[in-house]
Amino acid sequence: MSKKTNWIIGGIAVVIVAGAIYTFGHGSKSQSKTVTIGVMAGSKEEDQIWDAAIKTAKDKYGITLKTKKFTDYSQPNKALADGDIDLNAFQNYPFLANWNKTYKTNIVSIGDTWTTPLRLYSKSYKKTSEFKTGDQIVVPNDVTNENRGIHLLAEAGLIKIKDTNTATPKDITSNPKKLQITPIDASQTAKSLDDPKIAGAVINTNYAISAKLDIDSAIYVEGLNKDSEQYFNFIAANKKDKNNETYKKVVKSLQTAETKRLVKKFYGTAEITVWDYKK
Repeated sequence: MSKKTNWIIGGIAVVIVAGAIYTFGHGSKSQSKTVTIGVMAGSKEEDQIWDAAIKTAKDKYGITLKTKKFTDYSQPNKALADGDIDLNAFQNYPFLANWNKTYKTNIVSIGDTWTTPLRLYSKSYKKTSEFKTGDQIVVPNDVTNENRGIHLLAEAGLIKIKDTNTATPKDITSNPKKLQITPIDASQTAKSLDDPKIAGAVINTNYAISAKLDIDSAIYVEGLNKDSEQYFNFIAANKKDKNNETYKKVVKSLQTAETKRLVKKFYGTAEITVWDYKK
């Protein structure tokens, strides 16, 4: 799994292009559908997941899927808005909202895919109830993941916070154990656990894996709920295409039991498919 910008959940990132070729003859029309899927250059495991979707699209829907790989995360939404591609699937909702606002685009989700839950780790404790008065816990300091980390600590019952999507330590309304919540650079959160003064750290999965942490050793894992929904990855389209039937079939080609099986096989609990989660 790749290390990516914080708005991008460390995991599988994809861009999709679709087109249709029509031939006419003797008053009848036949349709040959070709969909090119651009994916962020990644692992062989990611390729296998998309190979399965390609097979489903062909066998079940008669759609020919082809892949095209991207290396720059600034490209997919621009290409989509410019009409160079028809769909993409590399981002979460805060990333898209910021992009639409910044670049005056009108891109929408047409189907959720997966998410990479945020986790709380500790070398001192095995469960959150063991934290002691005055303990220090670090969280990532970028806008998206600081908010997400603060919400995770609230979800874990360690603090209470204001109802906000831009949470910082200043938004804590109740902190019974007087925990010191300290934002630091996301890339340093895993390393911080080596400091005996740090009792816990909220760490993005890509950094946890890079630091060779056992993600299943986390003492708290972000749940699927109204606060974490915004961090789901999804397939996106220009708003004018949100009801396109071919694009809906591309989404269905990915949202399968086989995809679930492969994601679990390759990533264990690091990634969770979420299309059947009831919002």
